[in-house]
Amino acid sequence: MIEPVRQWVRDASRIVVLSGAGMSAESGVPTFRDAQTGLWANFRPEELATEQAFRANPAMVWDWYVSRRRMIERVQPNAGHFAIAAFQQRHPGRLTVATQNVDGLHQRAGSPGVLALHGNIADDRWLDPPRACCRQGPVLDGSPSRCATCGNLRRPAVVWFGEMLPAAELAAAEEAAARCELMLVVGTSGVVYPAAGLARSTRGRVVVLNPQPSELDDAVDAVLAGTAAALLPQLLEE
Repeated sequence: MIEPVRQWVRDASRIVVLSGAGMSAESGVPTFRDAQTGLWANFRPEELATEQAFRANPAMVWDWYVSRRRMIERVQPNAGHFAIAAFQQRHPGRLTVATQNVDGLHQRAGSPGVLALHGNIADDRWLDPPRACCRQGPVLDGSPSRCATCGNLRRPAVVWFGEMLPAAELAAAEEAAARCELMLVVGTSGVVYPAAGLARSTRGRVVVLNPQPSELDDAVDAVLAGTAAALLPQLLEE
């Protein structure tokens, strides 16, 4: 089945790659729920990745994210990430990456204009709307850091449970999905919305790349059973 999909890639002038946790699995990034080990083994991610949890115990939640950041810093993009970035460099403007991942591996591989639908774990932002003192004044280091004047906390720049996706990134992803002729859905279970809805809303062909069945398999044009690192270099080569 891979050869017809390769032809679809060659024919498409607008392509979207929608990636999920499986995209980074071969880089050694555990899925969100599989990352609970050691000190954090007795915590559920849903109990830590919320604004309510952060406000109740900011130091604990901050330290959890610090541990995840350190783990992600130790891994590298895999062949799938590099295949996408190389294709984009050969064909500027032809392929858009929209990712549910917060690990930044697409960006580190060299992909431009990545639409990070769930944010980036390496970045911080203010917990409450920043005042002038937050933007201009000193920031006190700590777990977490805070504004030296008003005490506003810095938080990870990721989308927590119960939060809306960043409006600009979601709008851009929706526009790209509406205009694309081919969408490659890579390493996602297809259960997390609104990101999964992009695959169901496009009028272009949709191909799922995943080692395991996904919730999108019933609504796509082709399913390729395999990993991102194995399949994407084959699909996106010249």
